Amino acid sequence: MAKEKKAKQSDKTAIREESMAFLKAYINNASPVGFESSGQRLWLDYLKPYVDTSFTDAYGTAVGVINPNEPFKVVIEAHADEISWFVNYITDQGLIYLKRNGGVDHQIAPAKRVLIHGKKGVVKAVFGWPAIHTRLGNTDNKETQPKVENLFLDCGARSKKEIEELGVHIGAVVTYEEGFEELAYDYYVGRAFDNRIGGFMIAEVARLLKENKKKLPFALYVVNSVQEEIGLRGAEMIARRIKPDIAIITDVTHDTQTPMINKMVEGDVACGKGPSLAYGPAIHNKLLHLVEEVAEKNKIAVQWRALSRSTGTDTDSFAYANDGCPSVLISMPVRYMHTTVEMIHKSDIEATIQLMYETLLTLTPKTNLSYL
Repeated sequence: MAKEKKAKQSDKTAIREESMAFLKAYINNASPVGFESSGQRLWLDYLKPYVDTSFTDAYGTAVGVINPNEPFKVVIEAHADEISWFVNYITDQGLIYLKRNGGVDHQIAPAKRVLIHGKKGVVKAVFGWPAIHTRLGNTDNKETQPKVENLFLDCGARSKKEIEELGVHIGAVVTYEEGFEELAYDYYVGRAFDNRIGGFMIAEVARLLKENKKKLPFALYVVNSVQEEIGLRGAEMIARRIKPDIAIITDVTHDTQTPMINKMVEGDVACGKGPSLAYGPAIHNKLLHLVEEVAEKNKIAVQWRALSRSTGTDTDSFAYANDGCPSVLISMPVRYMHTTVEMIHKSDIEATIQLMYETLLTLTPKTNLSYL
């Protein structure tokens, strides 16, 4: 009996074909910090059939609302932006130097293909990098290491004028070209799973509520925030506007099973073993305990982390907004964060969706979250 019950529960949140098509399109679409609009349009178009109303704010955070007239407000939230680069300087020879837009990892850049989003449309380019033969031939016999100041783009132009004719300009945003792929054993790989996988999951929660005809006793705000990667800015703005009573945040956390990661520092978390819950000052202990009880009741495996000071996620913005908002963080384990090959496991997506869904069905305006 137990096996049959578990299978039935997992079937409820199995990723359907239409959802997977949206996920692929959403991951493959560029949504860099400060330029999230095209991704937000995709997300809102997918979400709108499952909510009662929607709105956006001045900087592009997108929100779908279920039961908008209910006074008690619950938020489920992810962030929409991805790390990227800015065009900063164009040489007379037509090479392009860059600045970071968010916490992009410069060490993965050499020989990567990129898209420059210019005034006349997308321009393809590559991070040029000297051949190994020439790098080994320098005077101190040490290989040159990639740094922001020595990385450059080559788009085929051979003068500054040719660059300008392509519509490339100072301040144009640059994203990596890599997209969604499926690997063996139910792993997915792509750029910007941090944190568009969160946007996908909260949209799926809204879909399940609609299709299963669940009536919530509160207003549910499904929030896809902008500008998380440069300081949680979108969440900061929207939290002040919504003034929620409870916030459930989803983001990614590190799978710590690969080489060069210290488990004594980063904890013990693995892809395929369920969403990660965490202790930390911004995470409300009673709300966290409620989520843990929901996981146990529904046989959803979870993993644990301890976070010092801030969580580094939008949880911080919601927790400390207004008069304070009980907030909890549910994280997706990911390998190779902030690279073009972020890796996640299908079962973790399904389990995280189920955990958020079942938590919402447990919450009411009368849920006691008082510490004293």
